[in-house]
Amino acid sequence: MRRRALALAVGGTALGSAVWGGAAWSSRLPLAPPIVVEAAFDTRLDTLRRDEPVAAIFIRRGVPRADVQRVLNAAPQLDPRRVRAGRVFDFRYPLGASQPDRVATRLDDERFLRVVRGTDGAWRGDIERVGWQAVQHSVVGTIGSSLYDALHRMLPDTVLPPGEVDRFIADLADDVFGSEIDFSRDVLAGDGYGLVFERLTSSMGDVRYGRLLAARIDTRGTDNRAYVVTGEGGRNRYYDERGISLRRAFKKSPVAYLRISSRFSAKRYHPVLGTWRAHRGTDFSARSGTEITATGGGVVRMAGRNGGYGLMVAIRHPGKEVVETRYAHMSRLGKGIRTGTRVEQGRVIGYVGASGLANGPHVHYEFIKKGRQINPQAADLGDGTPLPDEQRGEYVALRNRLAPLLAPPVPRQVAAGSNARAVPH
Repeated sequence: MRRRALALAVGGTALGSAVWGGAAWSSRLPLAPPIVVEAAFDTRLDTLRRDEPVAAIFIRRGVPRADVQRVLNAAPQLDPRRVRAGRVFDFRYPLGASQPDRVATRLDDERFLRVVRGTDGAWRGDIERVGWQAVQHSVVGTIGSSLYDALHRMLPDTVLPPGEVDRFIADLADDVFGSEIDFSRDVLAGDGYGLVFERLTSSMGDVRYGRLLAARIDTRGTDNRAYVVTGEGGRNRYYDERGISLRRAFKKSPVAYLRISSRFSAKRYHPVLGTWRAHRGTDFSARSGTEITATGGGVVRMAGRNGGYGLMVAIRHPGKEVVETRYAHMSRLGKGIRTGTRVEQGRVIGYVGASGLANGPHVHYEFIKKGRQINPQAADLGDGTPLPDEQRGEYVALRNRLAPLLAPPVPRQVAAGSNARAVPH
């Protein structure tokens, strides 16, 4: 007699098993070893609340008061004074128990902390390194309203989360082409781009932007290229098609890829004072709290309140000619920024605000040469240095491998009767 087929799930895979006339075909299939359950657990997640000490979340989740300090002693990486609201903790309980035997939390992108209570009652901490795998991706397209919109359209959530796309754009516009391209003026609708980058995935399922490997940005008919070379200390350096560094003495902007709300001008209507006056700098509109970075290396000449400038930082830069840059209307200063502090190009010196004579959050940026304010967007930013000879072979091989991935798609002819039309690859 023919019986109904049974579906057996083994290791997540559905296997079909049929029985005819009492002969079980399933007996011919390989059998998985039995799963032995040695212990059963229940896990519960909890989030540290605003103005709540770490001890409170432990006690709320059943850690005895007498054990709280023992847990913290077993996890010196978890400084209770530095743990911020929003930190998620994972508490594990033996089935039916009210007291957890393990507390776990993610410390940062690279580390996961577990503190486990042993059979002797002692708590012991252990750090698990989070593994990351890099996968190369490339994207080629044409700019519409802006490069920002183009990349958010071309890189959906399945490739990179929106916040990571923002990091990618900031890296491209600030660290890579920060001295070469004024993204508020040089990039026009119809300009093309090609980008090769690394997408990182972690052993815990995280996805983030890794680094840019190569880039092509067209600006008003100019083909701008960048290729990465890893230097001392693992730092990424970018070079153009000829092997000349894209790093200059100064960057064009103190904030990454944001809108210029007011340019350098001999006469401008002041939105707060309501009068016409010279505007000897460039205003970059940005969200309050956006990082402001030093456009060049130097020494902080002053950091503090300065009349209509509000909270301001002025940096004196070394070189053949005396140059000073100023960054005004900050909401607060960067960590460790004070008069006499030596800063490198790209260091965070403050955060966007609207202090002083400002009607909205922005940074007012000035470039002063020989005591005279000049247009920052037209200033000489210096020359790039050639790639060291010992790295040129590696660079040429990388450039030759990645350059084809940056090229725009080549139209091909498709015959349709007597007519032909061009379609992209």
